[in-house]
Amino acid sequence: MDALSDVLRVVRLVGGVFLDAKFSAPWCIAGRVEGVDFEPFLDSRTPAQVIGFHYVVDGRLLARVGNGPPIELRSGEIVLLPRNDVHILASGLEVKPIPAADVVLPAPGLGIPQVTHGGGGEETHIVCGYLGSDAQQNPIMAALPPLITLNVKETPGGDWIKQSFAFAARELAEGRVGGATVIAKLSELMFVEAVRRYVATLPEESTGWLAGLRDPAIGKALALMHTQVARQWTADELAQAVNLSRSAFAERFTTLIGQPPMKYLTNWRMQIATHKLREGRLSIGQIAFDTGYESEAAFTRAFKRELGVPPATWRRQAAGATA
Repeated sequence: MDALSDVLRVVRLVGGVFLDAKFSAPWCIAGRVEGVDFEPFLDSRTPAQVIGFHYVVDGRLLARVGNGPPIELRSGEIVLLPRNDVHILASGLEVKPIPAADVVLPAPGLGIPQVTHGGGGEETHIVCGYLGSDAQQNPIMAALPPLITLNVKETPGGDWIKQSFAFAARELAEGRVGGATVIAKLSELMFVEAVRRYVATLPEESTGWLAGLRDPAIGKALALMHTQVARQWTADELAQAVNLSRSAFAERFTTLIGQPPMKYLTNWRMQIATHKLREGRLSIGQIAFDTGYESEAAFTRAFKRELGVPPATWRRQAAGATA
């Protein structure tokens, strides 16, 4: 398993849809995904991290984050906001934005809210949703820009995916819950594809976790640490595995990833440990063994040093929060 797939497995992205909206020009709204948008559709606690997304079913729109350049999207394209920043969606940026909360009203019962808004001109139909993760630290989110887009038609099986999105949107419009499930699953797939395509377009001089994936030596080291997390790795062993000297490997890894290799490995082991603690199926001793610690005591010391509380306490707190 490559490092990207492994991180996505552990952070456990769960998708959902909270709005089916039809706008007519001129229109301009500003907002981001808030807890009140997705909480009615959750069966557990609020995600620690949220990615907002908008899929353009028909028409066109402009999307913008902060003072960044506006991005035009047309039918069959999706915009993802990895850090859930406040953003603007509009028919044109000459229109004064209004808060999304003033437009989106709660739906009766547990249905998906449907919004019709605008000045009566050119129409745009979008479906809005979110991807949530319980992971407190996620190297993917930290490495992505505030806004990324993906043309669904250009992905493998793009015509089928676009038709599935359109079908699910019609299901939503008719009040059928199954449409929301389809779009939620498709949005998870689209996020992975968007990340892969973003990595492929990074400039050669880029740094960060995603750039490290593309580097032959550092990408291999990341894959080794992720696929053999329980192994008693040392910086020397990793350097030998990627055919670099220890000093060259440590410098290159730190420059690209932003932290030394052993620190990165410890952080990743803690991510896996919290994932397993939250699931609740394994004993703390088994989790210690699975994450590369020789004893439960050594694991407990490392866990408390990194997260501030012993693993048993963390598990109780996580269980209480979920309940």
